[in-house]
Amino acid sequence: MSISEREIKLIDKMLRGDRVALARIITLVESRHSSLFEILRRINSRVGRSYMIGVTGPPGAGKSTLANELIISFRKKDKKIGVVAVDPSSPFTGGAVLGDRIRMQDHALDEGVFIRSLGSRGSHGGLSKATKEIIKLYDAFGMDYIIIETVGVGQTELDIIQLADSVLVVLVPEAGDVVQTMKAGLMEIGDIFIVNKADREGADKIAREIRYMTSLKPREDKWDIPVVLTAAHEGKGTEELVKEIESHKAFQMETSLLREKREKRREEEFSSLISEIIERRISERLKHGEMERVLKLVKSGEIDLYEGAELVLSNILN
Repeated sequence: MSISEREIKLIDKMLRGDRVALARIITLVESRHSSLFEILRRINSRVGRSYMIGVTGPPGAGKSTLANELIISFRKKDKKIGVVAVDPSSPFTGGAVLGDRIRMQDHALDEGVFIRSLGSRGSHGGLSKATKEIIKLYDAFGMDYIIIETVGVGQTELDIIQLADSVLVVLVPEAGDVVQTMKAGLMEIGDIFIVNKADREGADKIAREIRYMTSLKPREDKWDIPVVLTAAHEGKGTEELVKEIESHKAFQMETSLLREKREKRREEEFSSLISEIIERRISERLKHGEMERVLKLVKSGEIDLYEGAELVLSNILN
Protein backbone atom coordinates (compact mmCIF):
# COMPACT_ATOMS: atom_id res chain seq x y z
CA MET A 1 0.00 0.00 0.00
CA SER A 2 2.77 2.38 -0.95
CA ILE A 3 2.27 5.91 -2.20
CA SER A 4 4.71 8.16 -4.03
CA GLU A 5 5.68 11.73 -3.16
CA ARG A 6 4.02 12.84 -6.40
CA GLU A 7 0.71 11.27 -5.36
CA ILE A 8 0.91 12.84 -1.89
CA LYS A 9 1.36 16.25 -3.54
CA LEU A 10 -1.64 15.57 -5.79
CA ILE A 11 -3.78 14.80 -2.75
CA ASP A 12 -2.67 18.03 -1.04
CA LYS A 13 -3.48 20.05 -4.16
CA MET A 14 -6.88 18.38 -4.50
CA LEU A 15 -7.77 19.14 -0.87
CA ARG A 16 -6.90 22.79 -1.56
CA GLY A 17 -9.41 22.87 -4.44
CA ASP A 18 -7.24 22.01 -7.47
CA ARG A 19 -9.55 20.52 -10.11
CA VAL A 20 -6.70 19.15 -12.24
CA ALA A 21 -5.36 17.26 -9.23
CA LEU A 22 -8.86 15.89 -8.57
CA ALA A 23 -9.11 14.65 -12.16
CA ARG A 24 -5.71 12.93 -11.95
CA ILE A 25 -6.51 11.22 -8.66
CA ILE A 26 -9.84 10.01 -10.08
CA THR A 27 -7.89 8.43 -12.95
CA LEU A 28 -5.64 6.64 -10.43
CA VAL A 29 -8.65 5.39 -8.50
CA GLU A 30 -10.51 4.21 -11.59
CA SER A 31 -7.46 2.24 -12.75
CA ARG A 32 -7.27 0.53 -9.30
CA HIS A 33 -3.74 1.92 -8.85
CA SER A 34 -1.55 0.33 -6.18
CA SER A 35 -1.81 3.56 -4.13
CA LEU A 36 -5.64 3.38 -4.06
CA PHE A 37 -6.07 2.44 -0.41
CA GLU A 38 -3.47 4.93 0.80
CA ILE A 39 -5.14 7.74 -1.20
CA LEU A 40 -8.50 6.93 0.40
CA ARG A 41 -6.95 6.70 3.86
CA ARG A 42 -5.39 10.16 3.50
CA ILE A 43 -8.70 11.83 2.56
CA ASN A 44 -10.82 9.92 5.07
CA SER A 45 -10.97 12.72 7.67
CA ARG A 46 -12.54 15.02 5.05
CA VAL A 47 -15.31 12.61 4.07
CA GLY A 48 -18.92 12.57 5.29
CA ARG A 49 -20.25 16.02 4.46
CA SER A 50 -21.74 15.57 0.96
CA TYR A 51 -25.28 14.40 0.28
CA MET A 52 -25.59 11.67 -2.36
CA ILE A 53 -28.45 11.60 -4.86
CA GLY A 54 -28.93 8.51 -7.00
CA VAL A 55 -30.74 8.89 -10.33
CA THR A 56 -31.91 5.62 -11.82
CA GLY A 57 -34.57 4.22 -14.12
CA PRO A 58 -34.98 2.53 -17.50
CA PRO A 59 -33.10 3.66 -20.62
CA GLY A 60 -34.66 6.60 -22.42
CA ALA A 61 -36.32 8.06 -19.32
CA GLY A 62 -34.30 11.26 -19.59
CA LYS A 63 -32.04 10.72 -16.57
CA SER A 64 -29.15 12.78 -17.99
CA THR A 65 -31.43 15.69 -18.90
CA LEU A 66 -32.98 15.60 -15.44
CA ALA A 67 -29.55 15.48 -13.77
CA ASN A 68 -28.54 18.48 -15.85
CA GLU A 69 -31.58 20.42 -14.60
CA LEU A 70 -30.80 19.44 -11.01
CA ILE A 71 -27.32 20.87 -11.42
CA ILE A 72 -28.81 24.17 -12.64
CA SER A 73 -31.22 24.33 -9.69
CA PHE A 74 -28.57 23.55 -7.07
CA ARG A 75 -26.12 26.01 -8.60
CA LYS A 76 -28.75 28.74 -8.22
CA LYS A 77 -28.50 27.98 -4.49
CA ASP A 78 -24.71 28.30 -4.75
CA LYS A 79 -24.18 24.60 -4.01
CA LYS A 80 -21.14 22.73 -5.36
CA ILE A 81 -22.06 19.65 -7.38
CA GLY A 82 -20.15 16.51 -8.30
CA VAL A 83 -21.59 14.14 -10.90
CA VAL A 84 -20.67 10.52 -11.57
CA ALA A 85 -22.35 9.38 -14.79
CA VAL A 86 -21.95 5.64 -15.29
CA ASP A 87 -22.22 4.74 -18.96
CA PRO A 88 -22.31 1.43 -20.80
CA SER A 89 -18.74 0.27 -21.37
CA SER A 90 -17.22 -0.08 -24.80
CA PRO A 91 -16.88 -3.81 -25.55
CA PHE A 92 -13.41 -3.10 -26.94
CA THR A 93 -11.75 -0.68 -24.53
CA GLY A 94 -13.84 -0.92 -21.36
CA GLY A 95 -14.17 2.87 -21.40
CA ALA A 96 -17.32 4.96 -21.29
CA VAL A 97 -19.19 5.07 -24.59
CA LEU A 98 -20.72 8.42 -23.69
CA GLY A 99 -18.20 10.92 -22.39
CA ASP A 100 -18.65 13.87 -20.08
CA ARG A 101 -17.87 16.19 -23.01
CA ILE A 102 -20.98 14.92 -24.78
CA ARG A 103 -23.42 15.23 -21.91
CA MET A 104 -24.03 18.21 -19.63
CA GLN A 105 -21.81 20.52 -21.71
CA ASP A 106 -23.40 23.64 -20.24
CA HIS A 107 -21.41 23.17 -17.03
CA ALA A 108 -17.98 22.48 -18.51
CA LEU A 109 -16.59 25.87 -17.45
CA ASP A 110 -18.40 26.09 -14.11
CA GLU A 111 -15.89 25.86 -11.23
CA GLY A 112 -18.69 24.70 -8.94
CA VAL A 113 -19.44 21.57 -10.98
CA PHE A 114 -17.28 18.53 -11.70
CA ILE A 115 -18.57 15.77 -13.98
CA ARG A 116 -16.95 12.41 -14.59
CA SER A 117 -18.25 9.69 -16.91
CA LEU A 118 -17.26 6.11 -16.13
CA GLY A 119 -17.63 2.86 -17.99
CA SER A 120 -19.62 0.28 -16.06
CA ARG A 121 -16.86 -2.25 -16.95
CA GLY A 122 -19.19 -5.20 -16.80
CA SER A 123 -20.68 -4.34 -13.41
CA HIS A 124 -24.13 -5.89 -13.13
CA GLY A 125 -25.55 -3.38 -10.68
CA GLY A 126 -25.57 -0.37 -12.98
CA LEU A 127 -22.52 1.14 -11.28
CA SER A 128 -18.79 1.11 -11.88
CA LYS A 129 -16.67 -0.50 -9.14
CA ALA A 130 -14.78 2.79 -8.76
CA THR A 131 -17.93 4.85 -8.20
CA LYS A 132 -17.86 4.68 -4.40
CA GLU A 133 -14.22 5.83 -4.26
CA ILE A 134 -14.84 8.73 -6.64
CA ILE A 135 -17.77 9.80 -4.48
CA LYS A 136 -15.34 9.99 -1.55
CA LEU A 137 -12.97 12.16 -3.60
CA TYR A 138 -15.84 14.53 -4.46
CA ASP A 139 -16.82 14.59 -0.79
CA ALA A 140 -13.29 15.46 0.33
CA PHE A 141 -13.13 18.07 -2.43
CA GLY A 142 -16.05 19.89 -0.80
CA MET A 143 -19.05 19.07 -2.97
CA ASP A 144 -22.39 19.80 -1.31
CA TYR A 145 -24.34 17.35 -3.45
CA ILE A 146 -23.15 14.37 -5.48
CA ILE A 147 -25.38 13.08 -8.27
CA ILE A 148 -24.88 9.44 -9.26
CA GLU A 149 -26.53 8.61 -12.57
CA THR A 150 -26.68 4.89 -13.33
CA VAL A 151 -26.48 3.05 -16.63
CA GLY A 152 -30.19 2.39 -16.86
CA VAL A 153 -30.20 -1.36 -17.31
CA GLY A 154 -33.51 -2.03 -15.59
CA GLN A 155 -33.56 -4.98 -13.21
CA THR A 156 -29.94 -4.69 -12.02
CA GLU A 157 -29.95 -1.10 -10.78
CA LEU A 158 -30.45 -2.07 -7.16
CA ASP A 159 -26.95 -1.40 -5.81
CA ILE A 160 -27.59 2.35 -6.06
CA ILE A 161 -29.18 2.08 -2.59
CA GLN A 162 -25.72 1.21 -1.19
CA LEU A 163 -24.38 4.61 -2.27
CA ALA A 164 -27.20 7.14 -2.39
CA ASP A 165 -28.86 8.99 0.49
CA SER A 166 -31.87 9.70 -1.72
CA VAL A 167 -32.80 7.48 -4.67
CA LEU A 168 -34.72 9.10 -7.52
CA VAL A 169 -36.51 6.70 -9.86
CA VAL A 170 -37.23 8.27 -13.25
CA LEU A 171 -40.04 6.89 -15.40
CA VAL A 172 -41.93 8.13 -18.46
CA PRO A 173 -45.59 7.92 -19.50
CA GLU A 174 -44.69 5.20 -22.00
CA ALA A 175 -43.31 3.00 -19.19
CA GLY A 176 -46.50 0.95 -19.40
CA ASP A 177 -47.73 -1.37 -16.68
CA VAL A 178 -46.28 -0.24 -13.34
CA VAL A 179 -46.43 -3.86 -12.19
CA GLN A 180 -43.57 -4.51 -14.60
CA THR A 181 -41.65 -1.72 -12.92
CA MET A 182 -42.25 -3.37 -9.55
CA LYS A 183 -40.83 -6.61 -10.92
CA ALA A 184 -37.72 -4.69 -11.92
CA GLY A 185 -37.24 -3.83 -8.26
CA LEU A 186 -37.40 -0.09 -8.77
CA MET A 187 -40.54 0.37 -6.68
CA GLU A 188 -38.74 -0.96 -3.61
CA ILE A 189 -35.69 1.30 -3.83
CA GLY A 190 -37.22 4.66 -4.75
CA ASP A 191 -37.40 7.52 -2.23
CA ILE A 192 -38.83 9.91 -4.83
CA PHE A 193 -40.52 8.95 -8.09
CA ILE A 194 -40.37 11.17 -11.14
CA VAL A 195 -42.62 10.92 -14.16
CA ASN A 196 -40.46 12.71 -16.71
CA LYS A 197 -41.62 13.90 -20.14
CA ALA A 198 -44.88 14.70 -18.35
CA ASP A 199 -46.08 16.78 -21.30
CA ARG A 200 -46.86 13.50 -23.03
CA GLU A 201 -50.16 11.66 -22.86
CA GLY A 202 -50.51 9.22 -19.96
CA ALA A 203 -48.33 11.09 -17.44
CA ASP A 204 -51.12 11.64 -14.91
CA LYS A 205 -52.25 8.04 -15.25
CA ILE A 206 -48.85 6.52 -14.46
CA ALA A 207 -48.38 9.00 -11.61
CA ARG A 208 -51.66 7.78 -10.07
CA GLU A 209 -50.60 4.15 -10.52
CA ILE A 210 -47.27 4.79 -8.81
CA ARG A 211 -48.99 6.51 -5.87
CA TYR A 212 -51.38 3.57 -5.56
CA MET A 213 -48.60 0.98 -5.73
CA THR A 214 -46.47 2.73 -3.12
CA SER A 215 -49.49 3.08 -0.81
CA LEU A 216 -50.01 -0.70 -0.81
CA LYS A 217 -46.72 -1.26 1.00
CA PRO A 218 -46.08 1.50 3.56
CA ARG A 219 -42.40 2.02 4.32
CA GLU A 220 -40.89 1.14 7.68
CA ASP A 221 -39.22 4.55 7.87
CA LYS A 222 -42.65 6.30 7.56
CA TRP A 223 -41.47 8.43 4.61
CA ASP A 224 -44.42 9.39 2.40
CA ILE A 225 -43.03 8.75 -1.11
CA PRO A 226 -43.74 11.72 -3.42
CA VAL A 227 -44.37 11.47 -7.15
CA VAL A 228 -43.15 14.50 -9.10
CA LEU A 229 -44.10 15.28 -12.69
CA THR A 230 -41.33 16.89 -14.75
CA ALA A 231 -40.57 17.89 -18.30
CA ALA A 232 -36.80 18.14 -17.88
CA HIS A 233 -36.17 19.11 -21.50
CA GLU A 234 -38.23 22.25 -20.81
CA GLY A 235 -36.95 22.79 -17.26
CA LYS A 236 -40.40 22.16 -15.78
CA GLY A 237 -40.93 20.54 -12.39
CA THR A 238 -37.27 20.63 -11.35
CA GLU A 239 -37.76 23.17 -8.56
CA GLU A 240 -40.44 21.00 -6.99
CA LEU A 241 -38.12 17.99 -7.28
CA VAL A 242 -35.31 19.85 -5.50
CA LYS A 243 -37.74 20.72 -2.67
CA GLU A 244 -38.66 17.03 -2.32
CA ILE A 245 -34.96 16.04 -2.22
CA GLU A 246 -34.31 18.61 0.50
CA SER A 247 -37.41 17.42 2.38
CA HIS A 248 -36.18 13.83 2.26
CA LYS A 249 -32.75 14.94 3.49
CA ALA A 250 -34.30 16.86 6.40
CA PHE A 251 -36.61 13.93 7.23
CA GLN A 252 -33.67 11.51 7.43
CA MET A 253 -31.61 13.87 9.56
CA GLU A 254 -34.47 14.48 12.00
CA THR A 255 -35.22 10.76 12.40
CA SER A 256 -31.55 9.62 12.53
CA LEU A 257 -32.16 7.52 9.41
CA LEU A 258 -29.32 9.23 7.57
CA ARG A 259 -26.86 8.39 10.34
CA GLU A 260 -28.07 4.77 10.48
CA LYS A 261 -27.90 4.44 6.70
CA ARG A 262 -24.32 5.70 6.61
CA GLU A 263 -23.28 3.47 9.51
CA LYS A 264 -24.61 0.44 7.63
CA ARG A 265 -22.82 1.65 4.50
CA ARG A 266 -19.50 1.86 6.36
CA GLU A 267 -20.03 -1.62 7.79
CA GLU A 268 -20.62 -3.08 4.32
CA GLU A 269 -17.68 -1.17 2.91
CA PHE A 270 -15.44 -2.44 5.73
CA SER A 271 -16.32 -6.05 4.88
CA SER A 272 -15.79 -5.39 1.15
CA LEU A 273 -12.45 -3.70 1.82
CA ILE A 274 -11.15 -6.65 3.82
CA SER A 275 -12.12 -9.00 0.98
CA GLU A 276 -10.38 -6.81 -1.61
CA ILE A 277 -7.19 -6.53 0.47
CA ILE A 278 -7.05 -10.31 0.94
CA GLU A 279 -7.72 -10.84 -2.77
CA ARG A 280 -4.88 -8.48 -3.69
CA ARG A 281 -2.43 -10.15 -1.34
CA ILE A 282 -3.33 -13.61 -2.61
CA SER A 283 -2.91 -12.44 -6.20
CA GLU A 284 0.52 -10.98 -5.40
CA ARG A 285 1.74 -14.09 -3.56
CA LEU A 286 0.59 -16.46 -6.28
CA LYS A 287 3.14 -14.83 -8.58
CA HIS A 288 6.21 -15.95 -6.63
CA GLY A 289 7.62 -18.19 -3.88
CA GLU A 290 5.72 -20.98 -2.17
CA MET A 291 2.34 -19.78 -3.38
CA GLU A 292 3.49 -19.89 -6.99
CA ARG A 293 4.36 -23.55 -6.44
CA VAL A 294 0.87 -24.20 -5.04
CA LEU A 295 -0.69 -22.56 -8.10
CA LYS A 296 1.37 -24.79 -10.42
CA LEU A 297 0.23 -27.89 -8.49
CA VAL A 298 -3.42 -26.81 -8.84
CA LYS A 299 -3.01 -26.09 -12.56
CA SER A 300 -1.39 -29.48 -13.18
CA GLY A 301 -4.06 -31.29 -11.15
CA GLU A 302 -1.57 -32.70 -8.62
CA ILE A 303 -3.67 -31.17 -5.83
CA ASP A 304 -7.33 -30.21 -6.02
CA LEU A 305 -8.70 -26.65 -5.99
CA TYR A 306 -9.92 -26.89 -2.41
CA GLU A 307 -6.63 -28.11 -0.97
CA GLY A 308 -4.84 -25.39 -2.90
CA ALA A 309 -7.19 -22.72 -1.58
CA GLU A 310 -6.68 -23.94 2.01
CA LEU A 311 -2.88 -23.78 1.59
CA VAL A 312 -3.03 -20.24 0.20
CA LEU A 313 -5.40 -18.96 2.91
CA SER A 314 -3.41 -20.52 5.74
CA ASN A 315 -0.29 -18.85 4.35
CA ILE A 316 -2.02 -15.46 4.17
CA LEU A 317 -3.74 -15.60 7.57
CA ASN A 318 -0.90 -17.08 9.62
